[in-house]
Amino acid sequence: MGRITETVKVLLIANILFFVGSQFLGDYAIKMLALWFPENENFGIWQVVTHMFMHGDVSHIFFNMFALYMFGSVLEQAVGQQRFLFLYFSSGLAAAGLQILFTYLEFNPAYQALLDAGIQPSQIYESLDRAVQTNSYQFFQGVSQETVMQLTDAYVTPMVGASGAIFGVLAAFAVVYPNLPLYIMFIPIPIKAKYLIGGYFLINVYSAVTGATILGPSNTAYWAHIGGAVIGFITMYYWKKNQFNRWN
Repeated sequence: MGRITETVKVLLIANILFFVGSQFLGDYAIKMLALWFPENENFGIWQVVTHMFMHGDVSHIFFNMFALYMFGSVLEQAVGQQRFLFLYFSSGLAAAGLQILFTYLEFNPAYQALLDAGIQPSQIYESLDRAVQTNSYQFFQGVSQETVMQLTDAYVTPMVGASGAIFGVLAAFAVVYPNLPLYIMFIPIPIKAKYLIGGYFLINVYSAVTGATILGPSNTAYWAHIGGAVIGFITMYYWKKNQFNRWN
């Protein structure tokens, strides 16, 4: 896809350094730098940025960085360094915001169900904090296991990864180069960028709405992917329409 640009190079190096460092720091790195649910005592406002540089395992960082390498440099060459950085980080922030919003939509009804069952707030948060430490559920009489698991999972599951920002880059790439033929590994048939990236987006929408996993692990933050893609698409569509009419 051409030479790697300086901004993409810096982002790649930063992500790799964060990943290597987190392997040495272990749980402390996750506690401090992953994005926790705002109700969790581990939450810090800086995490809305630092979580973009954290990754769960080798495959997670590999696929994100591969996508950044393949599409990021081409996009940066088209829009410039400042616009690329704005798009990258605004997509990542939007991803975090949408994921947190939908986590609240899972947490609040479950929390209210426990209150309605007569469980005191202090008891609820004690059980949640214990769940963070022990990675286990504490069930309550009169409340379904499903409700407790929904509440606990929302509270204890941190968000990591550059996927939201990467989806913003992918969506923007599809706006700039909609008809560029792309290839999927093991499928020797070219697919236009707008169809390949658009299809990948729709798969994530399906998974977010239904909870069914088609691609990736079951704990994938699908709403984060959607948030990043939407902001990337809107931002690039606006730029292309109003400032970059030479792109046709």
